[in-house]
Parts: sequence; C-alpha cells; structure tokens
Amino acid sequence: MKRFVFAGAVLLSAGLSGCATAPLSGGSCPVGFTQTLTAEMFFGRNIPSGGQVSDVDWADFVAKEVTPRFPAGFTVLEAAGQWRGDNGETVQEPSKVIVLVLSDADKDAPLIAAVRDAYVKRFQQEAVLVVERPACAGF
Repeated sequence: MKRFVFAGAVLLSAGLSGCATAPLSGGSCPVGFTQTLTAEMFFGRNIPSGGQVSDVDWADFVAKEVTPRFPAGFTVLEAAGQWRGDNGETVQEPSKVIVLVLSDADKDAPLIAAVRDAYVKRFQQEAVLVVERPACAGF
C-alpha cells in the first residue's frame, strides 16, 4: 500500500476533530481530559501475490505484534480502503484501522514503526499508513 484514501478515516477524523481542535489551536483540554496524541494505522488486507490477509492471520498478527507493544489497549476498526499503487492503478480493498491513544509519543514512535514494519514484511505490503494528531482524551 502506498497512498490511501479511506472514507472511514474521514469519518473517524471528523468524530475526533472536536477534541483535537483545542491542542491544535494552543488551547487547553476540557476539564477531565488530558492533552495527548492519537495514532491511526491503516492496514490493507490484499496481498500483492494473491489472496487476502485472513481473519485468523490478522488475529495472530494483532496478538503477536500489536498487543505486546500496546498492552494498555487499542481499537480495531473495519474499513474499506482505496489507494493508488506505484503502478498508477487504483485498488480497492478491505482494510483494518488500529486507533491508539499514545501515552508517550517518543516512547511509542518506535513501537508504531515496529508494528508497521512487521505487517509490511509479513504480508508483502508496499506500506502501512500512519496518521498522528493531537487530541484530548479522558475516561
């Protein structure tokens, strides 16, 4: 995967934008919220050599690569992705999106890179898109 246009990402971004505007504008977060970063990782499920990443393979990948690096938690979303490959062809594919609320951006950056690299290698992908943005978070 090289470049992505995900309708789900647009909807997710719109839903998060209410909290994200405070840190972006230099303001503070609402009472009960903490300024933080979120990361969204977009994983296409088509395998270039043929087939797709199965639900079993995805679950195994999450268990071995994501959970050990982010044991505090994350969210997995189903998505329908579309992107243009290096050959100029537009490809549509089922996708997964992992949403992370980062506790320490400096500490989490290499963990995100490791997850991305593991997926690219294991499933022969061109890339995994990662989007990071400021946010306000609270439980």
